[in-house]
This record gives sequence, C-alpha cells and structure tokens, in this order.
Amino acid sequence: MLSSIGNYYERLVMECLHDAIKERDAFDVGDFDDLACVALNYLPPRYVRHAIDLSSHLSDAEYKIMREEVLDAVSFAIATTHQRRRRDESIE
Repeated sequence: MLSSIGNYYERLVMECLHDAIKERDAFDVGDFDDLACVALNYLPPRYVRHAIDLSSHLSDAEYKIMREEVLDAVSFAIATTHQRRRRDESIE
C-alpha cells in the first residue's frame, strides 16, 4: 500500500538545491541526493498528506520563514560537504 504522506520540506529543498547546483561547478548530479539528505536532516520534519493542504493554510509570512529555513539548510549542506571534501583531500 502506497501512502500519500510526505515531508513538505522535501519539495522545497529539491527546488532550492536545483537552483544552488546550477550556480556552482563544484557539484555534480551524483552529489544531489547527499546534499538533500544533509539539508533535510537539518530541518524539522513537516509531514503532510497532501502538499496543497499545507500550502493553502500557510500565511505568506509562514511560507517566507519556511523558505528561509530551507535556504539556511541548503547552505549548511553545501558548506558541510565542501568541508568534508577538503578534509578528505588533505588526508589522502
């Protein structure tokens, strides 16, 4: 049985990552899932049955706050991944 339950932040993180990766040459498509996992673990889960239900109940201010949280999480994921790469390269 498939469920329609999902984490609302997933879509927002994916959108933000697509934009961020386009602007950076340091990441490739293979890094996308790793970055998404780091960013999503940085955020609190926000489970919904249908994304449209939450969207219709959010005020503009609440949505703006969620977008800012996602931007922070994606920035954290990118910075963390860069730091890990530098550390790993210095060990080799």
